[in-house]
Amino acid sequence: MENLPLWALALIFVAAAAVTWVAGVQLSKTVDVLDARLHVGSALGGLVVLAVATNLPEIAITVSAALQGDVSVAVGNILGGIAIQTVVLVVLDVGGRRRGGRDPLTHRAASLTLVIEGVVVVAVLTAVVAGSQLPDGLVFLRLTPDVVLIAALWIVGLLLVQRAGRGLPWHEDGRAPGATGHASHPHRHRRGVRHGTGSGAGSGSGSGSAKTKTKTKQMSTAKAAIVFAASALATLVAGVVLERSGDAASSQLGLSGVLFGATVLALATSLPEISTGLQAVRQGDDELAVSDIFGGNAFLPVLFLVATVISGQAVLPSADASNVFLTAVAALLTLVYVVGLLFRPQRRVLGMGVDSFVVLVLYLVGLGGLFAIAG
Repeated sequence: MENLPLWALALIFVAAAAVTWVAGVQLSKTVDVLDARLHVGSALGGLVVLAVATNLPEIAITVSAALQGDVSVAVGNILGGIAIQTVVLVVLDVGGRRRGGRDPLTHRAASLTLVIEGVVVVAVLTAVVAGSQLPDGLVFLRLTPDVVLIAALWIVGLLLVQRAGRGLPWHEDGRAPGATGHASHPHRHRRGVRHGTGSGAGSGSGSGSAKTKTKTKQMSTAKAAIVFAASALATLVAGVVLERSGDAASSQLGLSGVLFGATVLALATSLPEISTGLQAVRQGDDELAVSDIFGGNAFLPVLFLVATVISGQAVLPSADASNVFLTAVAALLTLVYVVGLLFRPQRRVLGMGVDSFVVLVLYLVGLGGLFAIAG
């Protein structure tokens, strides 16, 4: 693709992005059916099935970059993708206002299970920062300690989410049974909850559940599985095309691998998350929409293990200041939403929840810092 003119590369890039958008909508529709039929629960379904499927472009880009020995694009795309995919929640907050009512996204999707998923993301990103400081000679059997730790943290996170899905020892108002301080803090009015103990999903979910059940009856499990597989394959192929055309276009424009991977490429590969998230919100499953983002962000650093095995070199020690900066930004944005899920704000600023507004401002400031570092 390097010999193609810039306009042709841009056209191919846009076409591949459109494919990822359409495929993402179908992924969301079918995973909702499979999730209901297999009885794995929205949070776990989003964390594993949908999160991995919507990150197929990142998987394709990481494998392609590792095979070519250019891990800088893969590192920038993964770490930049985590930050920008967190900002996708801002889009879902604004875009889901009409369907979800006046309450912000974190008020409607509040759940202690989602809080756990957010904490797992921060834990994995902390391991990324630690791994970037290790010497690059710690390679044994084409593996390094940092990528093994990241994969282990992700697996532990899955187990914790699965355990949380069976119930957490908390009352509906967030007080633990037997905790001290009940006498000095009067019992406050409890909000209505959808899932019972440990889950505080907001109002507006009931109608979405009814719609989901109707859609489930209309599509067979076999058809849903076929559509899901076809959409996943289309997303994977589109991811390869995005990486090839985008890399050629960035070379012609003179953009560095870090800047391109963290901005343009990260935004394009986040289109499945946007389309699937908006579809989930429209179906009234706000928890699945948030879980898809958190689950995908926790999974993305696991791809460093894949890149290490393929390239045979330590990936994270080669991360520069821009990559580490992006990791810190992503962790900060995640923590803002974790706090939002705990406090469930009802106030909106410029059509979005207070937490989404803070995330958007922090991300824009972070982009300014990124260009200052890379420039």
